[in-house]
Amino acid sequence: QVQLVESGGGLVQAGGSLRLSCAASGSIFSINAMNWFRQAPGKQRGLVAQIFSGDRTTYADSVKGRFTISRDNAKNTVYLQMNSLKPEDTAVYYCNADLIYYSGSGDTRKGGYWGRGTQVTVSS
Repeated sequence: QVQLVESGGGLVQAGGSLRLSCAASGSIFSINAMNWFRQAPGKQRGLVAQIFSGDRTTYADSVKGRFTISRDNAKNTVYLQMNSLKPEDTAVYYCNADLIYYSGSGDTRKGGYWGRGTQVTVSS
């Protein structure tokens, strides 16, 4: 079993900063990519940022220059540093991992996992 646990959400004023963390644990062999998604009320979940095993990153246009994704491979943890926050950044932020895990039958398998989400609220 693999679990992803997010932390770091909260309430912040516009222009402020927050840092989200997501720790992956369990029978992990390797992690190909770790991603942050967000979902605002009444909207579809959308990709915010990705970081791949070679540290290549991608960002949604709406957060470029304000958000930075990084990872600590030794801790299987991904971070999202969010600066210059805007009210439109208000959403539940979800961590997602594309990884290879040890199955119960002794081999390895590929799978995708989600965290439960953490609320980020930006007041104007």
